[in-house]
Formats: sequence, structure tokens, C-alpha cells
Amino acid sequence: MSSSLFVQAFVTLLVIFDPLAAIPVFLTLTRSQTPVVRRRTARTSVLVAAGIVSLFAIAGNRLLDALGISLQALQVAGGVLLALIALDLLKADCAQDRANAASGAVAFVPLGTPLLAGPGAIAATMLYIEQAGDGPAVAAVALALAAALLVTWLTLRFSPLIERLLKDNGLNLMTRIMGLLAAAIAVQLIAGALQYWVTWGVS
Repeated sequence: MSSSLFVQAFVTLLVIFDPLAAIPVFLTLTRSQTPVVRRRTARTSVLVAAGIVSLFAIAGNRLLDALGISLQALQVAGGVLLALIALDLLKADCAQDRANAASGAVAFVPLGTPLLAGPGAIAATMLYIEQAGDGPAVAAVALALAAALLVTWLTLRFSPLIERLLKDNGLNLMTRIMGLLAAAIAVQLIAGALQYWVTWGVS
């Protein structure tokens, strides 16, 4: 199993999921729920995100082949989507904007998707699976996805405690750090695809 691939995929997916930025949204949407129901909502939303991302990861190869999309095109698309996520995270009111737009069965929409399993997470997972190739590398990506989802679940599960510890300023600071990391990863994804096209030509 590739440890470097695991770390890279884990950090990327954790930055995209950004559970710290989801805390204000989660607490806002579940403020009328009892602690037991809130914990169930956290678990369900992460399971929904896991199912959606895993589905696209498994069917990603067939989907790309059917649509005639190259890996590099997916890489650029993932980079652009991640850049948009980074800009959103760097905005001071990003969490409040998401909370204001939320409605419906919160564990499925908007928590499970698109807050957690959004286009960025789907594209990044498909990209890593495409790049993995062999069994051990695919296992590393799958383990990274599971680890990122576990951290996300733990963050939502203990979100009231984390909010009390970090307070608004701490959450905003951590969200901006995640935004900077997301921006750097987005640039790297796009640069890698452009380098391939310059070297080997656009296909």
C-alpha cells in the first residue's frame, strides 16, 4: 500500500469535506433535535456521503470511457471545483451562507449532499482511483476516503464540544487554513494536467 498516496488522498478529501466548516451548518440545522437524534443525523449524513462518493468511485472508469473524458480533463475539472470550494472557505460568511440555503431532510440534503459529497469530493475521489491503477494503490485511496469520513463523522458527532472549545474565531481561522490548503491542491491538480498536455499533447 502506498503511504504517500494515502496521505495525499486523505488530506485532499479531508480538506474538501472540511468538517470544521460544516459545524455551524450542522448545529444550525439540528438545533431543534435531541442529542440522540443529532448523533443519528451526523452518522446518517456521513453514510450518505460515503455511499455517493463510493458509487462514483466504483463507476468512475466506465463513466469516463462512456463520455470520452480523459483523466487530465477530469483532473482540471476537479481542480476548478476545488478552487471554487477554496474561495468559499476563504469567505468569512461561507458557513452562514450554507446554513441559510439549507432545507429539507437535513441528513440527506444538504448535509450528506452537497455539503459533504459535493462535486469536489466526487471528482477528487474519481481522480485518485483513476491514478491508482493497481490493487494496493486503490486500497490506499479507499482507506484514505474511509479515514476522512471517519474524521468528519467524529467532528460532527462532537460538534457542540468543538464549537465551545474553538469558538467562532477559532472555527473561522481553521476554515481559512483549510481554504488555503484547498487552493494549493487545486493549483497542483490543474498544473499536473497542463504539464501532461504540454509534454504529450492534448488527447
